[in-house]
Amino acid sequence: MKQSKVLLIYTGGTIGMIEDPETGALTAFDFDHLSDQIPELSRINAELKVVSMGMPIDSSDMNPMIWQDIAQQVVDQYELFDGFVVLHGSDTMAFTASALSYMLQGIKKPVILTGSQLPIGTIRTDGKENLITSIEIAASKDKNDESIIQEVAIYFEYSLYRGNRTSKVSAHAFEAFVSPNYLELAVAGVDIKYNSSAFYKTTLPELDYKFKMDDRVALMKIFPGFSTHVYKSMFDIEKVKAVVIESFGAGNVPNNTEFFKMIKNYIEAGGIVINITQCSSGSVSLGKYANSTMLKEIGVLSGEDLTTEAAITKIMFLLGNYTQTEDINRLMQSSLVGELTEYTL
Repeated sequence: MKQSKVLLIYTGGTIGMIEDPETGALTAFDFDHLSDQIPELSRINAELKVVSMGMPIDSSDMNPMIWQDIAQQVVDQYELFDGFVVLHGSDTMAFTASALSYMLQGIKKPVILTGSQLPIGTIRTDGKENLITSIEIAASKDKNDESIIQEVAIYFEYSLYRGNRTSKVSAHAFEAFVSPNYLELAVAGVDIKYNSSAFYKTTLPELDYKFKMDDRVALMKIFPGFSTHVYKSMFDIEKVKAVVIESFGAGNVPNNTEFFKMIKNYIEAGGIVINITQCSSGSVSLGKYANSTMLKEIGVLSGEDLTTEAAITKIMFLLGNYTQTEDINRLMQSSLVGELTEYTL
């Protein structure tokens, strides 16, 4: 079979660390010598190239500028490679995967993010399997010589998930990620079993990339007894253009007149408010209960079953690339790249 070409884009994270045998300290791994640590890579039917995004960073330092740099690497190398693997720290991987999915609309090749809970130089590392299988998925094509996966995805501990449907749920288990409201794209066992019915396939004729992200976005988690006064600065339209609210259950918030008035004034001033559930799975259904009816009436948008990561990065993307509030509101409640289930639209 013809060898696929896969580009590894290294950003940092645990997977890129190796223990110094003399000091025991973790240091950044030299990916130019990748085959020394993982000789199994030579058996994969893929030609590999590695690029590094400058100095390796802790994924806690990930930000929209680096998302843009990663997306630019994919665009610049798009015609030269059949697939892309982004090596990334696990803590913010779901944010990056979500952001890239919006930035790289129209993509017809796989962009697989992966990492590990243990450094690649550790005996019990999960990094080797995650990396090997990610490369294999990124290199895989169907009988028509088209990429099997044609979207941004996360591979971790034997499962492939849609990137913008994924959340990290464990700081210590190898099964660190879940896709709470969507099926796995593939499961790796003796063979890699693909779930083709879950795949996202673009209808765009070609890659349509937009990189701008507006970071004037806030996140508010509802909890019993919160003070509206504490959050007034968050609803300042001069500083914050959109607020994502993590509400209870199917979209409920306390019946607080002062809170409703603050949101109403903010929306009337041009602000955008999106309601998502703080539950680990499920969907917002505004108006299902009395305590969410008022939110709907004053113009709060339903985030449906968006994850927090997908909601935050989506509104940053929309604010960065669209100017009309009506367009942003409509697109926020529509599925751009399979990030939400359009229950009610």
